[in-house]
Amino acid sequence: MIDLSTNAYLWLKALHLIAAIAWMAGLFYLPRLFVYHTQVKPGSEQSELFKVMERRLYRAIMQPAMLATLGLGSVLLLDIDNWIQGWLHGKLGLIFFLLVFHFMCARWKNHFARDANPHSERYFRFANEIPTLIMIGIVVLVIVKPI
Repeated sequence: MIDLSTNAYLWLKALHLIAAIAWMAGLFYLPRLFVYHTQVKPGSEQSELFKVMERRLYRAIMQPAMLATLGLGSVLLLDIDNWIQGWLHGKLGLIFFLLVFHFMCARWKNHFARDANPHSERYFRFANEIPTLIMIGIVVLVIVKPI
């Protein structure tokens, strides 16, 4: 355990939240781009534009935001003195599922980049809801601490 000053802790927490919001924005938007991408012909001008948008969103926003969220969150974890808190275990479990979803998005992005997407528009409409449900769980666990 490290002992952060109150000021340092609050700054780390603020930066962690900013990074998490940026990461979540990408997790919400990339599957929505996939929904639209399924509606255009592979190899078309529109498809090529979607490929650029998806690649830039993933590399320039989602990856750095995910790394910042995890890095800052790890530092904040070092300041926790009571690791048996149920809400913390729940949050970490849900973060694991966000990471799985993040890397699934990378896989889907790569399928589209090769014009080899095997999934339907409906599939991505469903997938688009997953990060929202996980986010709701994380917010409830952190704010309400029901367990």
